Amino acid sequence: MAELEQHEGEQDIEKKIEETRQRFKNEFLQDSIDKYDSRDVERLEKDAALVEGYLQWRLYVIDDALKMIDESLQWRKEYGLNDLTESSIPKWMFETGALYLHGYDKEGNKLFWFKVKLHVKDAKTITDKKKYVAFWLERYAKKEPGMPLTVVFDMTESGLSNIDMEFVKYVINCFKVYYPKFLSKMIIVDMPWIMNAAWKIVRSWLGPEAISKLKFASKSEVQGFIGPEYLPPHMGGTDPFKYSYPPLPDDDFQTPICENGPIVSEDETESKEGEMEGKDALESSFNSEVAVKPKKVNFLEDSLRAEDNEKGDTSSRTKGARKPLTTFKGPLLDVSPAEELSFGSGETEKKSLIILSNITKNQVAFKVRTTAPEKYRVKPSSSSCDPGASVDIVVSLHGGSQASPQDRFLVMAAEMDNAGSQELSQFWKEVPKIKVMEHRLRCHVLESIKPQTVTLLRDSPVETGTNGQQELNSALMRVMTCNARMEQKLNTCLWVQKVIIGLVLVLVVLNLMCLHLLSASQQPS
Repeated sequence: MAELEQHEGEQDIEKKIEETRQRFKNEFLQDSIDKYDSRDVERLEKDAALVEGYLQWRLYVIDDALKMIDESLQWRKEYGLNDLTESSIPKWMFETGALYLHGYDKEGNKLFWFKVKLHVKDAKTITDKKKYVAFWLERYAKKEPGMPLTVVFDMTESGLSNIDMEFVKYVINCFKVYYPKFLSKMIIVDMPWIMNAAWKIVRSWLGPEAISKLKFASKSEVQGFIGPEYLPPHMGGTDPFKYSYPPLPDDDFQTPICENGPIVSEDETESKEGEMEGKDALESSFNSEVAVKPKKVNFLEDSLRAEDNEKGDTSSRTKGARKPLTTFKGPLLDVSPAEELSFGSGETEKKSLIILSNITKNQVAFKVRTTAPEKYRVKPSSSSCDPGASVDIVVSLHGGSQASPQDRFLVMAAEMDNAGSQELSQFWKEVPKIKVMEHRLRCHVLESIKPQTVTLLRDSPVETGTNGQQELNSALMRVMTCNARMEQKLNTCLWVQKVIIGLVLVLVVLNLMCLHLLSASQQPS
């Protein structure tokens, strides 16, 4: 029954997506196609998740979603987001460190830092500052599609001179209109009391769908949202990160080996992994490139050897690993799963499978990296894949380690021209970065389920709980929709009330004027 309701719900959403697309085409594209960038229009027609994002953010009211899409696409063209690059932003903006991406909150959402004390209101640079915000948001949207952000306004040592209400309103609009479902929460840290009035105005701009995402926190309270490992020392954290430019400090993309620790070179990594393999030949680290003693890799011999070995141990190696259900279609490799690896606390939930399929006519080298190399083991972590072949990679939690939503994985791949004579580690040192395909996977932590008997699992309470949750969700959605409509009607009533008051005042003035004229005419000349 629950599955049937879920299926009907999905069909209803698909109908709304199609109706939204059709109405946008008929009502907005007919006579005003120049209003939008054709690339954005094409993406809207192909990406169902994008349209669903607008609909969900507007509580599935199609009229409201269409207004949002119209405004969003016009803004994208105005700021040239599809062509916005690092070189098109003034260099001094990057050097100030007023905005940057770094670290994760406790729910695994990326942190977008605003250092308020470094912002100075200036009408001459406001357009460039707006483009700067758009640059970071667009960059992250392309790197981590579908993943929300947590915005942190660090107001330490800031004052009234740093408050730019126009800029703040623009930032809020970015999440309220231009990037639907992008905001996880907005944390205002250490706000001076003198700015209370300003932030009351900001709350009114957020609207009902985002007001619950606004959090005010002191330096001690912020640790309820962000772990100390991603908080700077002045907030009671232990993060040694210090902003510098160049390069761009979106840390986990640049240094996937260990996000918070020192950047480990390839040679150092290989050396350490060689020692590890000597102690434990059955385990392979994410950071291993070659064996203890470097040697030339003959991929023909290697593949024959691997084929014989894999026939015996592939099934045992992949046994118990969670198999992927989704696939990312890349230019060199198809990667399964498409977005996330799932781990749990149970013994049968500590392994996940990555499947790489070579879709090219050449041999493709690959390697896997992670932001938490001490937690995970992988087999194989670095190898190659023949044309048309697939490789199963087992990612497993090491020892008693627990997976975290902050953990990230990076799959790197590049075509090999001279596969027969190239050493794998040397190939990665020489391959141009532009030829390397990169795909990121996040970590999903499964909720722990208390052991239950088979009978209980088969009985209806589970289904009842699922149905109850769905009914609660739909009820909450209806309440939110009613609230939005009531607010809209209230605003209309207030506007009508103001008009009526204005008219009454006009009538009073006219009456007074009439009385004055009558009294003046009755006076004896």
